Amino acid sequence: MPEAGLIGKELGSHQVPVSLFQVQFYAKVTGQTERLFFDEVYAKAQGYPSVVVPVGLLFGLEMNREDPYAWFTQVGLDAGKTLHASQEFMCHGQCFAGDVLTFTSRVADVYSKKNGTLYFLDRYTRVENQDGKHVADLRSVFVENRKS
Repeated sequence: MPEAGLIGKELGSHQVPVSLFQVQFYAKVTGQTERLFFDEVYAKAQGYPSVVVPVGLLFGLEMNREDPYAWFTQVGLDAGKTLHASQEFMCHGQCFAGDVLTFTSRVADVYSKKNGTLYFLDRYTRVENQDGKHVADLRSVFVENRKS
């Protein structure tokens, strides 16, 4: 499979500042109830620099760039035929409103199923905060229907 040469391909890095509004809005629309996600005064009283970023928000923050699908072209995916199949988060530390996160992505794996009809691409993203601390790993699997 020629696409196997994509494994390990670097997809670039970008930085995203995390705003208080983003964290509070995400927490609200996803039904979070933990005060650490909403109440900055409370979070600071608990010893945190600001509200805590819910881990699911990292996926949205990763897409916070001018063209979040530009990398599709680098790996030969057709956005019109590609779906986001799954995501996984591995936390190594906490993120807070006010952080500037760096997302660095690469292709972790490629494979196909159903006699090549379904083409899968597994993307790995390392997340570091402004101090260079490794705070999370994100894994996203995309599937493209390659039926002729």
